[in-house]
Amino acid sequence: MREPVRTPAGERLSSIMLDLFRLNSGLLTSGDRLVEGLGLTSARWQILGAIRAAERPQPVAWIARDLGANRQNVQRIVNDLANDALVRFEANPHHRRAQLVVLTDAGRQAFEAAMRLQAPWVNRLAEGVTVTEIKAAHRVMMKLQANLDEMDEAADTD
Repeated sequence: MREPVRTPAGERLSSIMLDLFRLNSGLLTSGDRLVEGLGLTSARWQILGAIRAAERPQPVAWIARDLGANRQNVQRIVNDLANDALVRFEANPHHRRAQLVVLTDAGRQAFEAAMRLQAPWVNRLAEGVTVTEIKAAHRVMMKLQANLDEMDEAADTD
């Protein structure tokens, strides 16, 4: 049986995947260190950001979908945030069991403090990279994500 042949783009993408995984791990580790003094982790910070960015309160399943994350993992983190009074649950008029997640004042303050720390950190991280290069990388990431979503949808219908 013949091995499938990669296209030149597929070959190049395959060769950078390990670097992307390493970058993601480094971003999470650095983010954890950055917000540790606030009682946050990268994961908690990410969830607070998703809640803050939403136009209206959402249930955990919607937050997980928006982040492309596993619902059970998001639920665990949201429960931890609720235990620390950074979020609270409110009744959902559209679904009895899927409560809405809302930032508390303490949660908003923690997120804003994290973002104040993030500004100099991200500026330092971006040193030596042009805005044009960052925009090009973003376009590529979004196209890869769209392709992955399309592949996942096709697999779900099979």
